Amino acid sequence: MTRPRHFSPLLPSAFTSSNEGANAAVDAFTTRAPALVLFNKPYGVLSQFTPEGRWQGLKDFIDIPGIYVAGRLDADSEGLLLLTGDGRLQARISDPRFKMEKVYWVQVEGIPDAAALEALRQGVMLNDGVTRPASAALMDAPPGLWERNPPVRQRKAIPTSWIALGIREGRNRQVRRMTAAVGFPTLRLIRASVGPYALEGLEPGKWIGREAAGEPMLRIT
Repeated sequence: MTRPRHFSPLLPSAFTSSNEGANAAVDAFTTRAPALVLFNKPYGVLSQFTPEGRWQGLKDFIDIPGIYVAGRLDADSEGLLLLTGDGRLQARISDPRFKMEKVYWVQVEGIPDAAALEALRQGVMLNDGVTRPASAALMDAPPGLWERNPPVRQRKAIPTSWIALGIREGRNRQVRRMTAAVGFPTLRLIRASVGPYALEGLEPGKWIGREAAGEPMLRIT
């Protein structure tokens, strides 16, 4: 029997961030918005600055004028959220025509077999059509993974596992619908990277800014 391909995330051994070196950022950074902000969005936070109902808004974490979300992330999902004031960069990140891959760490109920993973790779039928080819592999639980608040509800009699799933489109709740379509409901969803941009060890609720796309990081909150 063919074993499912297994994925090991090439990331730091723990999700920690430090303010060391932040004071070395140029003074200009404090007077204008960075070209790009990478934010580790916690569970329960909307991809907008204003809160709604029981969901928090980004203004509780980021106080930078003139930046906007580039590629939304559902309130009940976690992980990398990008913000920028550069309209061209925002379009390049969020427009599916540019085919920038988004990689998610997905905790699912059950353990997907080779057939389920291959179906995710080839494309699955959803109510809005067949998904584009994707990358999908079993992975270990992300190292140093933070606790979610509230905790994930799990059924004791059913094991859980993690999938690294990479897609190049952005339909509504697509990842959750894809795993459900192959018989493995999503329990927890974390976006790990968007194109060349990754969590880079950010703790939940923390952000880091880039003065210009492709230049070194300047500051961690």
